[in-house]
Amino acid sequence: QVQLAESGGGLVQAGDSLRLSCVASGLPFTTLRMGWFRQAPGKEREPVTTITWSGRTTDYLDSVKGQFTISRNNAKNSVSLQMNSLKPEDPAVYYCGAALTDWDNYDSWGQGTQVTVSS
Repeated sequence: QVQLAESGGGLVQAGDSLRLSCVASGLPFTTLRMGWFRQAPGKEREPVTTITWSGRTTDYLDSVKGQFTISRNNAKNSVSLQMNSLKPEDPAVYYCGAALTDWDNYDSWGQGTQVTVSS
């Protein structure tokens, strides 16, 4: 199993930027597909963005396209989420997730980091 640790959440104002980071350990990072998910109060967890092990392919939730950017550094076993122009609908607990390969389901999760946006 992969251990994941997120950091970087916090309270920001609408329009501000925030960068989340996730460090993985326990398994070779270069085989993992990584993703960021979020869960707002009263809602189900939803995928925000994913990135393949090579970093060549990314996918985004339609509502965050052009606003959020996922990236990974395989040398540092880390994946980041740059969130720009944060909106009142973006607050949630953001989770880092890992899948064993580009074709597996996500089955490892971090503890989550809270993102709060004040208007």
